[in-house]
Amino acid sequence: MIRFTLNGRPQEIDADPDKPLLWVLRDDLGLVGTKFGCGQALCGACTVHLEGEPTRSCQTRIGDVAGKSVVTIESVNGAVAEAVQASWIKLDVPQCGYCQSGQVMAAIGLLTSNKKPSDAEIDDAMSGNLCRCATYQRIRAAIHEASRLLGA
Repeated sequence: MIRFTLNGRPQEIDADPDKPLLWVLRDDLGLVGTKFGCGQALCGACTVHLEGEPTRSCQTRIGDVAGKSVVTIESVNGAVAEAVQASWIKLDVPQCGYCQSGQVMAAIGLLTSNKKPSDAEIDDAMSGNLCRCATYQRIRAAIHEASRLLGA
């Protein structure tokens, strides 16, 4: 039995410790906001927060999250998350939307640690998140807007 905190609540699951967290979230727990993109931690679609840090769930074994805290897109909250979500809506960031849960999770991670990132810092923090629709300029603009909303 693997015990961890998921979206602020205690979670217990009987799963193979080598099973990727992504598949536990999606298949076993029904949390489908975290997307499968590449399965190799290269695209960012599967980004969740593990102990507050953006982490690729496709390459994180469920056994490695025992005793830790995982937050998915379904449960992000707080001032930074609200600013990012409001900015994404205001600037109409998504096109197809498939990558956006991972983009939002990465943006929240960035703005949690750096309230006023430069373009270069945004590009660096977001570089592992691919968008097939190439909305990178809108993503960068939304992160700057979220920063402004946060008073930075």
